[in-house]
Parts: sequence; structure tokens; C-alpha cells
Amino acid sequence: MHDDRRITEVRLERFVRERINPAVYSRSLPLTLSSWDVPDEPVPALEAMRQKFQPQEHGAPWGKPWGTKWLRLQGEVPEFWGTGPDTTIEVVVDLGFTIEVPGFQCEGIAWRADGTIIKAVSPRNQYIPLKLLGGGMAVDFYVEAAANPDVAQGWTFAATPYGDKSTAGTAPQYRLGTISIAELNQTVWELQQDIWTLSGLMAVLPWELPRRHEILRALERMMDVMDPDDVAGTAAAGREALAEVLARPAYASAHQLVATGHAHIDSAWLWPVRETIRKCARTFSNVVALMDEHPDFVFSCSSAQQFAWIKEFYPELFGRIREKVLAGQFVPVGGMWVESDTNMPGGEAMARQFVEGKSFFLAEFGVDCREAWLPDSFGYSAALPQIVKSAGSRWFLTQKISWNQTNRMPHHTFNWEGIDGTRLFTHFPPVDTYNSQLSGRELAHAERNYRDHGRGSVSLVPFGYGDGGGGPTREMLAAAARTADLEGSPKVRIGSAESFFRQAEDEYSSLPVWVGEMYLELHRGTYTSQARTKKGNRRSEHLLREAELWCTTAAVRTEGTFTYPAAELKRLWRLVLLHQFHDILPGSSIAWVHQDAERNYRAIESALEALIAQAARAVLGNGERQFLLNAAPHARDGVPALAAGEPVGSPLPARAAARDAGFVLDNGIIRAVLDADGLLTSLRDYVSGREAIAPGERGNLLELHRDTPNEWDAWDIDDFYRRNVTPLTCAESVRLAEHDGEAVVVVERMAGSSAITQRISLAAGSPSLSITTSVDWQEREKLLKLGFALDVRADRSAAETQFGHVFRPTHINTSWEAAKFEICAHRWIHVAEPGYGVAVSNSSTYGHDVTRSIREADGGTTTTVRMSLLRAPKFPDPDADRGHHELTVTIRPGADIADAVQEGYRTNLAPRLVTGAAPVEPLFSVSNPALVIEAVKLAEDGSGDVVVRLYESLGQRSAGRLAANFPVQQAETVDLLERPVQASGVEAGPEGTELFLRPFQLVTLRFVRTRA
Repeated sequence: MHDDRRITEVRLERFVRERINPAVYSRSLPLTLSSWDVPDEPVPALEAMRQKFQPQEHGAPWGKPWGTKWLRLQGEVPEFWGTGPDTTIEVVVDLGFTIEVPGFQCEGIAWRADGTIIKAVSPRNQYIPLKLLGGGMAVDFYVEAAANPDVAQGWTFAATPYGDKSTAGTAPQYRLGTISIAELNQTVWELQQDIWTLSGLMAVLPWELPRRHEILRALERMMDVMDPDDVAGTAAAGREALAEVLARPAYASAHQLVATGHAHIDSAWLWPVRETIRKCARTFSNVVALMDEHPDFVFSCSSAQQFAWIKEFYPELFGRIREKVLAGQFVPVGGMWVESDTNMPGGEAMARQFVEGKSFFLAEFGVDCREAWLPDSFGYSAALPQIVKSAGSRWFLTQKISWNQTNRMPHHTFNWEGIDGTRLFTHFPPVDTYNSQLSGRELAHAERNYRDHGRGSVSLVPFGYGDGGGGPTREMLAAAARTADLEGSPKVRIGSAESFFRQAEDEYSSLPVWVGEMYLELHRGTYTSQARTKKGNRRSEHLLREAELWCTTAAVRTEGTFTYPAAELKRLWRLVLLHQFHDILPGSSIAWVHQDAERNYRAIESALEALIAQAARAVLGNGERQFLLNAAPHARDGVPALAAGEPVGSPLPARAAARDAGFVLDNGIIRAVLDADGLLTSLRDYVSGREAIAPGERGNLLELHRDTPNEWDAWDIDDFYRRNVTPLTCAESVRLAEHDGEAVVVVERMAGSSAITQRISLAAGSPSLSITTSVDWQEREKLLKLGFALDVRADRSAAETQFGHVFRPTHINTSWEAAKFEICAHRWIHVAEPGYGVAVSNSSTYGHDVTRSIREADGGTTTTVRMSLLRAPKFPDPDADRGHHELTVTIRPGADIADAVQEGYRTNLAPRLVTGAAPVEPLFSVSNPALVIEAVKLAEDGSGDVVVRLYESLGQRSAGRLAANFPVQQAETVDLLERPVQASGVEAGPEGTELFLRPFQLVTLRFVRTRA
């Protein structure tokens, strides 16, 4: 037989485009429009409806960037419309959409006159059924149209003014289409779905498979039997021609797909938080409307923050959602406050994501989420398995690892083992998208891509438009129905994530294991972009630590005269957690988002400083004695951990002197030598006497790199950045300075057009050299690094992560190591050889790289530790990071891991000196410094019980005794949500708790206070 396949396929494409699609709506009639333009920010619906609406033309331009236009739609349904057996009436709203980028352009939401939501309209979901408008044949309702600009601009990554209202301009972005009453022909629509499913399946089937040809000939027969001039009248015959091939059952061994509705809505990204709130309302109203029509439809929705927004701003919609949650259709998943970044949040913040998220879902819906749900975060910390399990969850889902540039994950369903040995059942959907349309291509890819065939037979597919929202559509549900049991396709069933995980667990018992972090081989620049946002996060985390500690201390020590500010602390925690969303903290959002973040961080700091001051006054009393509030988990300046006491100064002063065209700083503990350009040429500790700086090399070396990634500017650092570097070796000036007993050298230099001032200081009694770098950053597409070339043969680096640290090789033996050319560390990074190490800590930097080289002169190894201080990407914020920055690092020679842990706290918890009458004993003391107390707080239930969270910090078995220094009636181990659990290695009692912890084990304890 002659091969006419392509001829038939081209015929089909045109037949659908020119005959089927136009016939879905058999007739239409434009509505009468009037409108009101909101002057600035959005207003509530009832307020908008009270305004004076002016006549509005169809086809007119509208919508300044980020503006809102309210439309009133009025008309009458013509007599006899919608009376046929397969016709219904809908309103079709075209705001000027392009169908290519749903969620990244104008959107709307329809409102009844009483202020209740009908549903949203978006590029691929433009219809509003007449029956939702209140009955009758009259049409009269409102559409709130949002003129969100297309910031993405086709993903060209070109600089855009649209990310900032002050630069976005006022030119209209869109032109209204025709907004009409229309008659939907249900049979034609069903035929359209039949064709879409079958043609999509046919396109992915092998040419030699008979099934492909059967579908092609069925589609050919469909076109033959239909009259192109009477599509509506012959659509039933067309469907009959396709019935047989649609009825063929799937292979017995076909892969199974659990399809769960989804709409990954970024809590901020190419739009501000205020627009995310409206996106949630638009998407969730669509979902609820679909559920009314499809009782079996299940929608998985994460992020308690987004539910909380709906509860606050759209209470009527929230009530409808609550009903669907109770019905098992609208399913909260993930148990986190937001889908956060997991690389950079501190340990306690990562725990609080689950505490706040799961507590909200339990309180509002009675739902205890069992899965962590992070499809789009940029890599996954090795501490997560323990944190997830400690929150009472048992499964983990991600999708983003499919974006790896270099290596492919070897499994799709596996056990993920964290730093402490905790294993977590994990799934990585082989469909490779969290925005599936359930197309033939996507379903076939899921089946062919699945790497666990023969052991497992089921995977998950989240379907629905996401990122910018929109969610599932009726067309997607039609596709799911048609592929439930269809020859040549995987078997698709609609279900919840939990139903998938339970099925997968039951069938796949001997899981492969992935150990350690799931490093994303992409988006490495997110450890550095938008430094002010990152600094605000780090500062807020530590202020929250201090506020909770001192407020708890005051509540316990003052016997009820100080009221613990639980509500205010919760509000501030939730605000910090919101800004840890995976496009805010990583610095990958528009300028508007980061301006909001920086303003919020200033407000958070002000509120927490006030709480700390109030607690300090309550606990110290009125007096003139000076006390150090030591919130660190280690003693400082003679003051015990978690206590307030009078600091004891060091008997050895720090001195600085000019010498040999350079400077020497010495405090009897360490000795640092700087050359005439302020570069560190020598660093020794007096205990070992060993030189930390490699021969002929320098520390405190700033380097300026070209930073022009191939794409994803704010997200990516590509490895070729290293090939273009300018070492900043020349100083404008170097001088000695005096400051409260510190030895200080001030260095001024230029980096391109950016002025840099460094304050290199050595304090009396300090084991580390401190370098504070102030930069007036004016560069574009540049990367500023600060490095130390160390005389250490380190085959791996240790970088702090949540509740511990992670080791990474310094060599590049395999492609997996080579891909980690930029890594994330929290407060410190440590490199060592047996018997000697160096710790480098930071105040707000996360991006690092560690490299090694062999010196020809002596055969020794130089290990270079560098921190990424600043970037200057052009998209999505063309002015990212421009302006003033201040970043502090310390370097501590002769340091072990315990020293690195202490140094991290010292650098991030600045000495807090206050006046008062009497010192304050710590609420808790630990006999072994390896056991680090991370949080002290009052219990979430308002009982007044005291909760302490601690972890083993050195990566070894550690034992110790935790003593509560206040009357205790009972002590028990609890999970992160403060529910009783059994914990290995913990013997809790009111007189003291004995701890025998495994490496990096996390423990939470609850102490019931003895009441008078």
C-alpha cells in the first residue's frame, strides 16, 4: 500500500482547525459592555461594583501594566438557544488572550452582583456556563480583568521594565476580543476531544505498530463521513467512526498513571504577591466549578499560605473549598507553609515550614498531610528526609530534578536517605512536568521514561496549568476519561497523591536508595542573586531565635508577669516563611517582589527587636549593670549558652602594626599578615603554629568574573564563568584604624565601577579573623567572589545545612562531582586534612565553590575556598543587587567541625549588650557542646509548656545530659508538631534528659512546667 500517512495527517490538521474548532460554538451574539478602570491597586469586588461604569467597545485596547479593568457584561439569551438535546449556553470572554502562555498574561475572574465568585477566565479556559450566572435568560455580571504584562517575553531573557511598576509604563498591553453569549454544541466538543486524544496517541506510536495505522484510518473515516459544511449535523457520525478505536482496551502490562489535578502557583515570581492572591482565587474558583460537574475529579493543592490568603480575602470561596476538602476532592498536600527553597532556609525555618503548614491544614480541614510536595524547588537538602519524617510525614515528591543539565537521576521511585540515616519514600514523576495536559506525548513519555519497570508499574502525573495558575480544564478531564483504558496508552486514573503513594508502596517494596542531597544541576546562581533578600532572611531567622528564647525565658522566670507573644511570633514566622518561597529567597523574581521582601524584612526586624527588648527588661529588671544576652548555643565571653551575664573580656589585647610594606594583626591566639594591597599572605594559630595560607598564594582575594549564563539569568551560573576573571589585587588605599580594642585594617579598592571598602579586624580573644566587605555595587552581568587559598589537602568540604552538614568531594572524578562547581552552605564551610582544618563563616552568603590544585614547587595541595558575594543578572530584574551591600566573613585557622559550628553562630548572632539589675540563668544546659540547642519556645497549644529542639552537630555519635533549669513536672519527646512520639537514644525525665544521639539526629522535647 502506498504511504499516504502524511497526507492524511495534514488533512486532519486542517479539518480540525477550519471545521471542528469553529463549530464547537454554533452561534454567538456580542454582549453589551461597560467598564471602570481601577486607578491603582486592586479593590474589593463590592467596592468596584459601586463605581460609575462607562460604555466599553469590543476590540478596544486596554490595560496598563499591572492595571485592573472591571467589565460589566449584559445581554439576553435569544429565544430557543440552548434548547437542543446537545446544546448549552455559555458566555465566552476574550480579554485579548494569546493561547501560548496561559498564566503569564492577562487573566480575569467573573463575579456575581452580590460579590460572590463565579469562576475565572484565562487563555485556555474562556467559558462561563449560563447556569452559573443565577438562572434565567438574562446575562448581567462582572469580570475583574488583570492586565498582568508578559514579563517572560517568549523566554528570551531580555531585560524588561515590566517587573517594577515605576518603570512599567502606562501603554495598554492588550486589546479586548469579542465577548459573547454562545451556544455550545456538546457533540462537536466531544468529537474535538476524541480527535485530540487519538491524534496525540497516534503521533507517539511506532510506525511499525498496527495500532498507529488503525487510528489513522479511523480518523480518515471520520473525515469522510462528516460533512464539512454541516459539522454539527454530522458530528455524531464522526464520533461513531472513532468509537471502535477508542473502545480498544489497554495492554495488560500498560504502565499505570495516577493523574491528580494540580496548579503549581508560584507564590511570587514574574508577578508580585498581591497578584498571586488573585491568581489563587481565579484558579481555585475554576477548580471548584469543575468539581461541581465532575464528582470524581481530585485536585492536589499545596501551600497553606495560599489557603490562608483565600480565607482572608475570599471567605465565600474558602467555604466552598472547605466543602470540597471534606468531600475528598480538593486535597491539601505537602504540609508546608509555602513550597519553599530547601537549600538556604535554616534548620528551624525548614522545620517551621511544616509546623505552620500542617497545623493550618489540621485546624482548618482536619487533614494531616503525609507527603512533602516540592515539584519546583531548586534542589533538595540532604537534611530534608529527617525533617519530613519528624513532621509526621512519610512521602516526598519532586519534579525539578528532571531539569539536570548533566546527569540523569537513576530512579523514579526510591528511598531517599538523609544525613542522619532517615529514609523517605520518594517519587520523581517520569512525565517530567508538573503542568501536564494529559496529552498523548506526555503520557507516552511517562511510560517510556519510567526507570523502574519490572519492579514498579505506577507513577504520578500532576495535570493542570501552573506556575502562573489556571489549573485543570474540562478538556484535561476529557483526556483522562478517554485514556483510562485505551490501547497503546498508559492507563490513567484520577486520584490523590496519597492513593498513588499507597499503591506504589504496596507494589514496590525493595526500593533502590539515593544517599545525600538531591543537587539540581542548574540554577546555581540562586544561592547568590538578590543579596539583600538573602541577608534579610538570615537576619530574620536569627532574630526569631533570639525573640523566642528571651520571650520564653521571661515567661518562665517572671512567673506569669510577662505574656508570651505567641500570636505575634506566629505572624512574623509566617511572613519569614513566605519569603522563603522558591522564587523569592533564591532571588529569581521581578524587582517588585524583592522590594516587597526588603520592606517586610525591615518591618520584621523592627518588630522582633521590640519583642527582644521587652523580654530583656522583664527578665533582667531595672539597673545599670551591663549584660550580654547570649542566644548562641555555646558560651561566649564567659556567659553560658542561652543565658544573660556580665561578659568577661580577654586578658590578651589585639594589636595591629605596619610592618614590611604590610600589616600584622595579632591577639595571642592567631596572627594575620596583610600585604600592602590588603591581601592575606599569612594566617597562623598559635596552638598548631601552622600556616593556613598556601605558599605564594593569598587570602581575602576578591575576583570579578564575567557572568553571562546561556539562559535563566538570575537562576544560573554556568561553569564557563571561570574562564573570564579579573583578580582585584590593587588597592586604592590601605590603612590602620582603631576601634574598641580591635586590631583593624581598612582597605579600599575598585571592582569595575564599584567602590569596595573592607574592614579586616581581629578582636581580643577571637580565634578568627573577620572581614566585612562594603560594596557600592554598580556592575551588570558580573560575579564577585571572595577567596582563600589554603595549604590544606582536603579531599572534601563540609558545608553547614539544616541540623548538620553535608560533605562534598573537592575532586571532579565523575560528572556528578564536576556538576557541583557551585555549592550551597549556610553559616560555615570547613576544609581539612587529618589533624588540621580551616573554617570560613559568613553572615548572609550561600553560594560557594571549593577547588584543589597541586603545587609544582613542593608537591603540596592548595584547597581554595571562595564565596559568591554578589551578582548582577539582567532578567527578570535588570537592576538586581545594584546599590549598597555589607557582607561579613570570618576565617578561623586550626579549626575542627566543632569550631566551625561555633563560628557560624558567632558570626550570625552579634553580641547583644543591655543594661539590667541581675543576670539570668539559662532555661536549659547541655553537658556536651556537640548537642546544639536550636530553638527554645513555648508550646504551640498555649499550655505554657516549654519546647526545646536540639541536634547532634558533629556527624558522630554523641552523648550528653540536657538539664532544665526550672521546675518540671514531666518531660517527653515530641515531633515537630509537638505530638508525643518515641525517639531513639532519648531517656526523658523531669530531673534531666539523657541523650545518646546518632550523627545529626534531631530531637524535640516538651517540658511540662510545675505549676504553683
